[in-house]
Amino acid sequence: EKEIWNRERLLLQKSLKQADAELSKLRAELRSEAFLRELGSDTENAVLRRIYGKYLRAESFRKALIYQKKYLLLLLGGFQECEEATLALIARMGGQPSYTDLEIITHHSKGFTRFRSAVRVSIAISR
Repeated sequence: EKEIWNRERLLLQKSLKQADAELSKLRAELRSEAFLRELGSDTENAVLRRIYGKYLRAESFRKALIYQKKYLLLLLGGFQECEEATLALIARMGGQPSYTDLEIITHHSKGFTRFRSAVRVSIAISR
C-alpha cells in the first residue's frame, strides 16, 4: 500500500511539474502577444504617420506647382501684351515706314517673340 501511495505521489508530482511548465509557457506567450500588440499598434501608428507625411509633402508640392504655373502664365501673358503694345506703338509712330501694318510686324517677329518668351520662362524657372 505504501508503494502504491509513492507511485501515485510521483505521478501527481510529475503532472504538477508538467502543469507548471505549461502555465509558465502560456504566461510567456501572453506577455509576448501583449508586447507585440503594443508594439504593433506603435508600428502601425508610425506607418500611418509616415504615409500621412508623404501625402502632405506631395500635396504641398502639387500646390507649389500650381502656383508656379499660374505665375508663369501671368508672366507670359504680361510679356505678350507688352510686346503687342510696343509693336502697335512702333507701327503708329512710323518707326518702320514700310511695315506700318501691325499684323505684318507681328508676323515677321513671331519667332523672335517666342524666343524671347522662352528665355524669360527659363529665367523665371531658374529663379
